[in-house]
Amino acid sequence: MVEGSYLDSVDFRERTDMTTIVLYDSAYGNTRTIAEEVASHLGGAAAVPVDGFDAGALHPGDLLVVGSPINGWRPTPKISKVLDDLAGRGLAGVKAAAFDTRVKLFIHGDAAGKMIKALKSAGASIVGGPMAFYVKGSEGPLLSGEVERAAAWAADLEAAQAEPREPES
Repeated sequence: MVEGSYLDSVDFRERTDMTTIVLYDSAYGNTRTIAEEVASHLGGAAAVPVDGFDAGALHPGDLLVVGSPINGWRPTPKISKVLDDLAGRGLAGVKAAAFDTRVKLFIHGDAAGKMIKALKSAGASIVGGPMAFYVKGSEGPLLSGEVERAAAWAADLEAAQAEPREPES
């Protein structure tokens, strides 16, 4: 386990409910702002920076939301490494979603889509499509209304978890 992380204080052996983790990497604080907003609307969720994440803490029934700025048309190297590690461990029974922060351009890359693909390949059940949040310029700030969109997306994720889902074939 990573010392000093949120997960140090959680005893997963005696769990009675699911844990929700909003994992993120952030270069200029924009992705962190979205992660914190999403976490604040997912009851009891924690926004966890990538350096404080312990993949061994995930269990079936948990929700993992992953966020990254677009970095060279894809997630940051730190998030990509965590996703690679999760693929090796497997995410069977874990619910997942992903978002990215990006500049609003005609051509911009799609880190969220790549993260969804990686999460699904690792065995996670996807509860929401990839979501993009927009920044002004490469360093931000977030465009007006993006924090509110993050809150609405979190509500959609919460509702999607409550709905019965058809098994994926």
